[in-house]
Amino acid sequence: MENIRIAIVGVGNCASSLVQGFEYYRDKRPEDAIGLMHWEIGGYGPSDIEVVAAFDIDVRKVGKDVNEAIFEPPNCTTVFCEKLPKARVQVQMGRILDGVAEHMQQYPDARTFLPSDAPEATHEEVVLALEQSQAEVLLNYLPVGSEEAARFYAECALEAGVALVNCIPVFIASDPDFAQRFQERGLPIVGDDIKAQLGATITHRMLTDLFRKRGVKLERTYQLNTGGNTDFLNMLNRDRLASKKESKTEAVQSVTGQRIADDNIHVGPSDYVAWQNDNKVCFLRMEGRLFGDVPMNLELRLSVEDSPNSAGVSIDAIRCAKLALDRGVGGPLLSPSSYFMKHPPEQFTDDEAYTRTEDFIAGRRDV
Repeated sequence: MENIRIAIVGVGNCASSLVQGFEYYRDKRPEDAIGLMHWEIGGYGPSDIEVVAAFDIDVRKVGKDVNEAIFEPPNCTTVFCEKLPKARVQVQMGRILDGVAEHMQQYPDARTFLPSDAPEATHEEVVLALEQSQAEVLLNYLPVGSEEAARFYAECALEAGVALVNCIPVFIASDPDFAQRFQERGLPIVGDDIKAQLGATITHRMLTDLFRKRGVKLERTYQLNTGGNTDFLNMLNRDRLASKKESKTEAVQSVTGQRIADDNIHVGPSDYVAWQNDNKVCFLRMEGRLFGDVPMNLELRLSVEDSPNSAGVSIDAIRCAKLALDRGVGGPLLSPSSYFMKHPPEQFTDDEAYTRTEDFIAGRRDV
């Protein structure tokens, strides 16, 4: 089988972990492949994906081979596969729009971005690059809050005839207009806002579901997160967090059974701690009542490398998008989106989302 040809928007930490993973798993056997939810989807293994186009706006990345650019500052994620062959694909200058928060300019160069002096790409140039590269799936790794930029690249994907995996909390798959347009074009879309393999929100959801199933009334809860990568630095601008906060909060609210009052739930990013680099620390508290109306509480601290924690989920989302392309299925993929994303077009419990996704992969369900 030929490789799945992908284009990446945003060659940051998440892209670095993903691209390293393609090579890391190349010589692995299924029984030795730690960290994957699926070794094979539709005949495609974890290394059957290749980057054929990439876009960024940082001078340290634009013009460089993708497999070199992923190690450039301000990327700071764990390097678990150092020796990568040349990808023979250069990172192209993208379109900035709202892809950079203004306050990022106030931080040292090593911690933020250095804008390239190359001319910004136009809509026509991005579409042409996608078409000439014969990309099949566009992966959106833009920073949180990139509302205009995310929609710009979604429009480019539609015109170029490319499927979309939207990893950020800008609502594309869950926007009825975009959903219909991707459906009409016969292009699958998986989104929005990727869940980590074992991260803060998926853990919060599982515990919330456990409370509900065990008859514990959840009354108050918070999820506080700190990290030191550019994602957390970007999110110091609270004006960029509206969709992120909605996405994470609704991911938890959707499994409570009975919604928690807005004043009693806080789910969202909290602060930037530079020395944490790509390490993300989650502080979780849940307060409820047991049998006899007796109070209880749970506190949890979770520490993970943020970007590798999402890369395996991205690999599965890409392969599901390609599987839909192979089957001629367009529009939002409801089952994979519900399993892989925080804000899918339709929310299901994680158990149901898992079962539906397995059915989709096996061909027992269209979307």
